[in-house]
Amino acid sequence: SNSTIDSSFTLSHSYGVLQGKGSGSQPQKTVRTPRSFRNILLRNANQVSQVDSAVLRLSQLLLLLVLLPSLSFSPAISEEPARAAAAPAWSDAQSALRAGEVLETSRQWADAIEIYTLALKTWSTDEPLKYALRRARIHLSIDRRYSDPSYEKMLQDRSEGELLNLWDDIYRQVQREYIDPVSLTRFTSHGTESVYMALRNDRFLEQNLLASGDGAIRTVRETLVREYWNRPVSSIAAAQSVIRSPAALCRQQLGLSSTAVVLEYIFGGCNALDEYSNLHTPDRYNDLYGSIQGELVGIGIEMKADHGKWMHLVNDLIGSPAEEGGLRAADHIVAIDGTDCREFSTDEAARLLRGTAGTRVRLTWKNLKSEEFTGDFVRRRVQIRSITRKIMLDPVQGIGYIRMEGFQDSTAQVLDEALRALERQGMRALIWDLRGNPGGLLTSATDFCNLWVPQGVLVSTENRFGETTSERRAEPNRAALKDLPVVVLVNQSSASASEIVSGCLQAYDKAVVVGERSFGKGSVQEVSPLKDRAREAAVKVTTQHYVLPPEAGKSKGRLVHKTPGS
Repeated sequence: SNSTIDSSFTLSHSYGVLQGKGSGSQPQKTVRTPRSFRNILLRNANQVSQVDSAVLRLSQLLLLLVLLPSLSFSPAISEEPARAAAAPAWSDAQSALRAGEVLETSRQWADAIEIYTLALKTWSTDEPLKYALRRARIHLSIDRRYSDPSYEKMLQDRSEGELLNLWDDIYRQVQREYIDPVSLTRFTSHGTESVYMALRNDRFLEQNLLASGDGAIRTVRETLVREYWNRPVSSIAAAQSVIRSPAALCRQQLGLSSTAVVLEYIFGGCNALDEYSNLHTPDRYNDLYGSIQGELVGIGIEMKADHGKWMHLVNDLIGSPAEEGGLRAADHIVAIDGTDCREFSTDEAARLLRGTAGTRVRLTWKNLKSEEFTGDFVRRRVQIRSITRKIMLDPVQGIGYIRMEGFQDSTAQVLDEALRALERQGMRALIWDLRGNPGGLLTSATDFCNLWVPQGVLVSTENRFGETTSERRAEPNRAALKDLPVVVLVNQSSASASEIVSGCLQAYDKAVVVGERSFGKGSVQEVSPLKDRAREAAVKVTTQHYVLPPEAGKSKGRLVHKTPGS
């Protein structure tokens, strides 16, 4: 069965390592007060003194938020978003391009992508930067696939004919469900581009044992551009004929297997879609499913390659083998089972960390003082805690604080327990921290909205034609917190379900939203397993966009999703 999710970031590996988060749009400070509260706060002191005590508590809450930057509520918040939002360090687009290309030469694709993405915020129309960003993303995708054992199995177990049928299945699903029309020519041409890029990718060449010289590879790449780049195709049969021709060319001229080429057309074709739509290998699909369920198998760390400086430990999950074994954020993993990982990419290290529950992995790591440690860690199921902190900030005023880092299956129960615990301590107002929260399950988001909103539409979806396709409405007798004053904290990495919750509560005047402009990920992805042809692989495509409830006086709500130029 299909699964509907709205998470813009996924937990990427079954060993329990979380990939570094992407950056959002340029930060924009916002403190929007609900209209009913705003009018009250503008009155003079005598008038305000007559307002009910709940509003006074909210006023005190807003004053407290002025102090938030100096409070250490969330040590686990990544510094990556803040760094990505910093002022560009380049005088012009060409300087940024050169800086990114230097990183690309050492296969630091993720860092190059970060530079290009940041530079395009300033020079948004620069075509060389746009192309460089696409190129780096394709190379990163190739590197990741060739670090994935389940992808290697796809290479070994399928014939050219089976893979062409898989390509057919995926394109038909894209044509049927994707939010925007994608022509056969566009889908096929992106596959050609992926083959072209792969023939310059070291990991691809090493894995496929190409013994051909640079001259032969250069000739094939020139042929791809001359004869197949943007070649018009008008039918599935014609597209498959185009795919077979480069596959035969690479086999004859380079000794490259046809399956490797057709797989580039399959995964490369998905590059024609948005950044949230792609084909998941069996392992990636299992990781995606684990993130939705809120559980992974592994040692429970978030890491990122720090080229030439081993693997940088960004975070360790609470209650994980990593935390229990002494690993801490800012440590560097030096070796995995005795293998030095100084020059590893995140995915290369991930491959060594992956394993089944109950098996051991030996890590060597250094802390900030350069002290070296070695320890054995037993892989096990690690619960991803959606709520990582709940405290009473001000017991006198009754101000509670909850930090939520995701919307998983279990989040509703965990939030209910946290709220009850704070209520027992006298909570009369809440700060709900969704900074850095990437989203998760839509059902969790709307369930939380319903706690404050007693009736009406909580969120709706619209299709490629702008037609409303579904509505999620508040269920009666569920708004147990409708009178609880709440401030929602967001930043540029608050995405998807976080934006639906904060936007819905804002539209109904149920919350004050404080922070930065959020990420702008408001799209629906349908995940469909491809069991018959791909042995538990899955295709994920964007099918709809979310629309918030209309604010007072407006006929239509805001689109959550960030559109080009917004």
